[in-house]
Amino acid sequence: MSSSSLLGSSSSSSHPLAPYGWDADWEAEFAPYAERGLLPGRVARVDRGLCDVITPAGMVRADTEFVVPRDPMKVVCTGDWAAVDPEGSDPLYVRTLLPRRTAFVRSTSSKRSEGQILAANVDHAIVAVSLAVELDLGRVERFLALAWESGAQPVVVLTKADLVPDAVTLAHLVQDVETTAPGVPVLTVSAHDGDGLEILAAVVSDGTSVLLGQSGAGKSTLANALVGEDVMDVRAARDVDGKGRHTTTTRNLLALPGKGVLIDTPGLRGVGLFDAESGVGQVFSEIAELAERCRFHDCAHEAEPGCAVLAAVDDGELPQRRLESYRKLIRENQRIVAKTDARVRAELRKDWKRRGAEGKAAMEAKRGRVR
Repeated sequence: MSSSSLLGSSSSSSHPLAPYGWDADWEAEFAPYAERGLLPGRVARVDRGLCDVITPAGMVRADTEFVVPRDPMKVVCTGDWAAVDPEGSDPLYVRTLLPRRTAFVRSTSSKRSEGQILAANVDHAIVAVSLAVELDLGRVERFLALAWESGAQPVVVLTKADLVPDAVTLAHLVQDVETTAPGVPVLTVSAHDGDGLEILAAVVSDGTSVLLGQSGAGKSTLANALVGEDVMDVRAARDVDGKGRHTTTTRNLLALPGKGVLIDTPGLRGVGLFDAESGVGQVFSEIAELAERCRFHDCAHEAEPGCAVLAAVDDGELPQRRLESYRKLIRENQRIVAKTDARVRAELRKDWKRRGAEGKAAMEAKRGRVR
């Protein structure tokens, strides 16, 4: 079968790649490569110089030799859209990657300045937080800062809700996270008894979602529940600290049974910021609003007279923990940015966010036409 017949003439729901997020905008981006006889595909998994790519001809194994740049921010990643050799080529190569709409990036280490892309072209960043252990609100804030910076819509999912049978206690925990996550939906889910799964399934049915969190947060269990079958290995978390054993070792892209695409990721021990100034600002939006009332426009909220932020702490309007967490993340981000080419990174992220906005607008328009 020729590449042109595999591609078809439209990006309708009948297109072979439609279940994986293919749309009219991706088709337009790919047009020059279609003329060269290449096939479009979405990267489902990357492993040691090779990757699994979902194409109109099915799943193929392709070499990534031609897409190994020096810049770690441009390496092939799960969720990328790619142009690959047509069926019958031996070996198959990924020839190029299409420009990303969004990308979830963390710092590889607090002592280094390299970024690591965990997932590309995602619409929702699902932060899984286990209720089997004490809430670490500071870690939630870190995840959310990176999620906002990625251009995706963050969602916090409190997993293992069945382990908190008392409704009042559960409500307090949800309220604590909601205070930590202004503007972010907070869901409670129990994969064990199915509570909350229907709401989460509705969220992930819209575009591509990435599951993020520590080992033991129940990401793979959630992935299996959403897919409807055991596609990911699951092991019990340790009783002593609730941590898992990294049963997921690669990032995997999964098509959901109704609509939507899910990327499951390994548990993250470290969640270092990487050029996430605007993301931090969105996580701590109440501090930004308070800062507008400070006497000095460059107030650092340390000891300046007329500081509205410090006044809010004194009045109990702003928790001291929030201010301290904000200061910590701002300092960390400044250190990372100082080690990188901030201008180049800012331009790259600006482009991702623009493409993400265009993709979401197209999705909304398409839903409007369907109605």
